[in-house]
Amino acid sequence: MLVTRRMSRVIGIDLGTTNCCVATVADGKPVVLANKAGYKTTPSVVAITEDGKRVVGQLALRQQISNPQHTVYASKRLIGRTWSSPQVQHALKTCAYKLVQGANDDVRIELRGKVHSIPEIAAVFLLEMRLLAEDQLGEAVEKAVVTVPAYFNDNQRQAVRDAGRIAGLDVLRILNEPTAAAIAYGFQIESKKTIAVYDLGGGTFDVSIVNVDPEVGYEVISTTGDSYLCGEDFDDRVMELLLAKIDLLG
Repeated sequence: MLVTRRMSRVIGIDLGTTNCCVATVADGKPVVLANKAGYKTTPSVVAITEDGKRVVGQLALRQQISNPQHTVYASKRLIGRTWSSPQVQHALKTCAYKLVQGANDDVRIELRGKVHSIPEIAAVFLLEMRLLAEDQLGEAVEKAVVTVPAYFNDNQRQAVRDAGRIAGLDVLRILNEPTAAAIAYGFQIESKKTIAVYDLGGGTFDVSIVNVDPEVGYEVISTTGDSYLCGEDFDDRVMELLLAKIDLLG
């Protein structure tokens, strides 16, 4: 008797600095899955409440005002970085939650007296996306493709793979976010083009020049980015301006 084994479902996860989302392929087309609240994006925020409960997403976002020291946001900026890196030193001055130095010169986050690695924090969001997908699809999910900023180095990409493993996911591939955008765009065109892909997100700003050829594939010609020129930073500048105006009025 011939026994056929069904191929395991593979999901795509955008591990964003501000929001995460998860998608699958249905009838040959990509479909973004909505969470229980009906939203197709989930805030990349996790908090530990006073009673020790862990909350993720929209519920955690509400904790930023009442529970800022134990609410983690924009943690992707820290993944795979060393304690002495300029990005971590900048975060030490701006983050409400507590950062501590790890044994391997990595950066960690202390919440309610417990220290967590950055991949562990990222794993919380990946697990949330995995559970969301399993709930929507009605089947177990063990494999994923995860998108990251184009400028991520090897340490950062490995940290994302580690986060996937912690979340119970086999990360088949790490895909650059501009490349993912180019692939999505490529589904809609029939001729060869060279395009510029801008990714102005909540925590990163990337730009890539990509050759798109429906018959051959996609080739990234050049890419660059800035992890501190984006939505979070725009918010900070507006807040600084408002605080300065309040001081002048006072």
